[in-house]
Amino acid sequence: MEYDGTRYYGFQLQAGVPTIQGKLEEALWRLTGERTRVASASRTDTGVHALGQVVSFRTASALPPETFVRGLNHYLPGDIAVKAAYRAEDGFDVRRRATSREYVYYILNSPTRSPVKRHRAHLVTGLLNIEAMDQACRMLIGEHDFASFASELDAGEQSTVRTVHHAGVERKGQMVILSLIADSFLRHQVRNTAGSLLRVGMERLTLGDFRNIIEAKRPGLAGPRAPACGLYLVRVNYPYPFDKDISGDADENLCYQAG
Repeated sequence: MEYDGTRYYGFQLQAGVPTIQGKLEEALWRLTGERTRVASASRTDTGVHALGQVVSFRTASALPPETFVRGLNHYLPGDIAVKAAYRAEDGFDVRRRATSREYVYYILNSPTRSPVKRHRAHLVTGLLNIEAMDQACRMLIGEHDFASFASELDAGEQSTVRTVHHAGVERKGQMVILSLIADSFLRHQVRNTAGSLLRVGMERLTLGDFRNIIEAKRPGLAGPRAPACGLYLVRVNYPYPFDKDISGDADENLCYQAG
């Protein structure tokens, strides 16, 4: 799925406020007549965008995947879209079967604001030291205890150890792009990482300070949390491509993935 998260209170269903899950479940009901819950690979927060969110749901409908794409997009608002749908094996777990998640954080490094990009990137007016930010990113790569980068720990969180496969910062014109790939992320880990890296880029935090934050393993130490508008879930990776046959045995209660 792709969505602009600006006017939504995150992915996860909440009473009385618009969420991505709520809009998707409403569209599924209108398309199939079924009330069904959807599960996501990543619960994006309020205002966070996605280019490659992945969700799954169960249905007794015999509609083919391509009809789900067309039908859901007919009922979804214009800032949410289903890009593709596939039949998954029975019992598929969209969160646990994922091998990694890819996020990017966009920073508009400009002396003046951009009305067009104000919900798409975080504005920083002072010149950033990109080389220092990228050097700090290298410290994140590998398996580490990232407790310092969690704003809070989810109930039942058994470990704050994560493996970061890639971390880097690059400049493209006035846009500074932070990219992170990890097996999974703690709550607010990417935005707290972005906030700390911005302090490095503004030369308010040394590389030694950044390393100390990693090694302290104290929740809430990193940050301040960067605004949600710059964050995008780009891709969720699985051990196999979903355009292959992974359906297993036929079952009247099918499990579809839309993503």
